[in-house]
Amino acid sequence: MRRPRRRTSALLAVSALTGGLLLTAPQPASAANLITNPGFETAGTGDMPYCWSKSGWGDNDFTFETVGDAHTGTKAMKVELTRRTDGDRKALITESNACAPVVTVGKQYDLSLWYKTTTPDASLTLFRHDATAGWQYWTDLKTLDLAAGWTEASVRTPEVPAGTDRISWGVSVYGTGSATTDDYTMEQVADPVPDPECTGTAEECANGRWDVLPTRNPVRSMHSVVLHNGKVLLIAGSGNDPEMFEAGTFTSAVYDPQTGTYETIPTPKDMFCAGHVQLKDGRVLVMSGNKGYPSADGTVGYQGYKDSYVFDPETETYTKTGDMNDGHWYPSATILGNGDVISFGGLREDSTGSVTAERWSDEQQKWLPTWQVNQTWSYWGLYPSMILMQDGRLFYSGSHVFGNNIPGTGSAIYDYEGNTITQVPGLQDKDVRDQSASVLLPPAQDQKVLTIGGGNIDSNPDANRLTDIIDLKQPNPTYVAGPPLPQGTVDLGNGPVPQTGGQGKMYPSTVLLPDGKVLETGGALHNRADPVYETSIFDPRTETFDPVAPDPEARGYHSSAFLLPDGRVMTTGDNPGNGSWNHDVSIYTPPYLLKGERPAITSVIDTEWTYGDTQRITVDRPIAKAELIRPAAVTHSSDPNQRFVDLPLSVDGDNVDLNVTSNPDLAPPGWYMLFAVDAGGVPSVAKWVHLDGPRALSTKDASAHVHSFADAPRGKVSKPGKKRTSQPVAPTVSGCDRHYGSANVCVPTAFPAEVKRTTAARCDWLARNEYGRLEVNGKDDPLRLDPDGDGVACGKGDVRKKR
Repeated sequence: MRRPRRRTSALLAVSALTGGLLLTAPQPASAANLITNPGFETAGTGDMPYCWSKSGWGDNDFTFETVGDAHTGTKAMKVELTRRTDGDRKALITESNACAPVVTVGKQYDLSLWYKTTTPDASLTLFRHDATAGWQYWTDLKTLDLAAGWTEASVRTPEVPAGTDRISWGVSVYGTGSATTDDYTMEQVADPVPDPECTGTAEECANGRWDVLPTRNPVRSMHSVVLHNGKVLLIAGSGNDPEMFEAGTFTSAVYDPQTGTYETIPTPKDMFCAGHVQLKDGRVLVMSGNKGYPSADGTVGYQGYKDSYVFDPETETYTKTGDMNDGHWYPSATILGNGDVISFGGLREDSTGSVTAERWSDEQQKWLPTWQVNQTWSYWGLYPSMILMQDGRLFYSGSHVFGNNIPGTGSAIYDYEGNTITQVPGLQDKDVRDQSASVLLPPAQDQKVLTIGGGNIDSNPDANRLTDIIDLKQPNPTYVAGPPLPQGTVDLGNGPVPQTGGQGKMYPSTVLLPDGKVLETGGALHNRADPVYETSIFDPRTETFDPVAPDPEARGYHSSAFLLPDGRVMTTGDNPGNGSWNHDVSIYTPPYLLKGERPAITSVIDTEWTYGDTQRITVDRPIAKAELIRPAAVTHSSDPNQRFVDLPLSVDGDNVDLNVTSNPDLAPPGWYMLFAVDAGGVPSVAKWVHLDGPRALSTKDASAHVHSFADAPRGKVSKPGKKRTSQPVAPTVSGCDRHYGSANVCVPTAFPAEVKRTTAARCDWLARNEYGRLEVNGKDDPLRLDPDGDGVACGKGDVRKKR
């Protein structure tokens, strides 16, 4: 929405008797404008105008100057960098009660100014005052285009976060050149119209609705990838079925939500428990997988192969790439800001843990040789959750699978360029966060991570209700305890009963929703047993959970949940210890889709976006926000590339200009779902856009113009260790005792604590969990399940015989 020109202050017409006061008296804001001294006309006590202050950081040469080349009136502010190594300079509204505009939590504000620039490296930067934490960087809202003549820039803020009472803003210059600005305005956006009446039942309006689809998933998929054509790739490989492995029968399927149909895809290798990530061109990189199941006697564990493939959504085919340098069963996979992929952890071809970091070069379309990849020779475990931070470092959240966490605090920041690991404190009970879930909270600009739940398959206690939140914008980021996970019901073998005490869940799924909240769903109380039926929605603004309708299907080990382009959530899978598989598929309709008509994006001017762009869309009615959500590539509660990137708005009726971040570390290149959301939180159906191109910054280090954060962590710092081949890993790493049953059956090495350590109690637990007939592999019976020695565990003679 274009703003009228600022009216010349009435003070200019004051008689000569009071004219001298113009140098010291504050220039008030107009009736609608919340900015004091918006045109720099009132002088301050020093060399800056009243209510304006110098700000900035880094190694650069600069000048601040009040100039006469004004848009209106007689004054404007010019900020210039004549030399820059790093950092920025900016003229900001003074962070004081007298000058910084008062704001209301949950409201949005339209900001605008007039400017001239001689550099493309200038952006509108926003700070907020937290009543507890004080002043802190909030976000960069808009990159300013080069402009030789006076040009207006306008943008709408996100909703004001909880605890915020004032804001300050201005233009940051982070490249050599100048920005001259004038006539700032700030107006509160009008309150939205009341929410429409809900179109569902009262229960659905409050808690949403689950539907189990009539067509079942034809494959035992444990990997789910939402493709940029709106379809879903479901990867099974052998599906944790050794008979399929021996037969060389490997499967994938492509699900089309529009038609509800599946197409089975030829799959060249056993991609069971591989890593996967979407490349910037929309193809899916699938790395490693299962080279071999554990031996019958349990002396050899799972093995990971070196093979790597790319899946093309257009042809729906796999193509082999060059090999990785090492095997990686259960590897991490994180896309970087330049389109490269970095991967850690997993099991090698000999079942030991891989300490080799791998890097896929987007430019060369291959895995780089080991000597070209920075190595710390660290073992990060299996599926370590490695989240890209907005300065290119990686945050290991502490979420992983199988057993204890890594040594130390269980969470760390990895600096690839510096090749250092800095431990991050605060993660609660780090060794019971096995099969927890971590998610970068909306919006990504806030750089907050939520970690929920978990257990430990080695000791198999009740899964916990722990949640932890970390703010990576803090100079010394530390996890702090979040609210406990809500409790639901748990099926211990005799039907669902309410959870009690500290019972929570492992194997939860987290899904970013277009209204800016997070759905958490699914899970189990113990290692591949005792499903938990509980779903809730986490609100990052209030840091609270709201319990909603639970998925009616069990969703534990090898389950997935992910966002569809129409705003619904799809869940698949469940692979309990008895080796069975749940082929039913559930769809969750959140309450925001039951609030009547939803907004529509009627046109997207351009679907090819570059960093720092302003992109125009048209909508059929007013919207409050828009965002990019990276489509899911999820397995084992892990999707470290999932992110929600806010797009600050400039609104002119049905035309909305979206301001794209200039930082690819904040939004790595690739395909995204673009949602427009109205004031009631109702989202449009997504449009697909492709984000690519060079970072909109002058130098390699200029990404720091988004302000330093996590810049002084006080944890223990580790540099590269001595080169080594691998990390010893026990063949029981999956928490399964292979002396009983086939390789896809998981008799737990440790039974839940409430199961007595007797043959009868253990056999009763196995019977309640439908394990069926279990042959004993070899002569050993470590769990005392075959006292009569007939080679069949839990037979009639075994249960009668006391041991």
